[in-house]
Amino acid sequence: KDLNIKVLDLRGKFKKPNLRRVRVSADAILRSLLGSKHKVSMDLRANLKSVKKEDTEKEKTVEVSDWRKNVEAMSGMEGRKKMFDAAKG
Repeated sequence: KDLNIKVLDLRGKFKKPNLRRVRVSADAILRSLLGSKHKVSMDLRANLKSVKKEDTEKEKTVEVSDWRKNVEAMSGMEGRKKMFDAAKG
């Protein structure tokens, strides 16, 4: 019997079960790391950067200007050179 069990083990008949994913909260992780004596509740959102909503209407009015004025000036290699110099400087 022992020999039979060893042969079956070598073949890999006994398949290991897949591990299941367990959801753990941040508080539970901190409790497990620090121990149960320390009661820590960490507000993760307090560390986030606050962002102000800017006026998008101002940006839109600048972009809506007539693009046809600059078509001839920006066409060809001279226009590309101007764009390159503007981006560079």
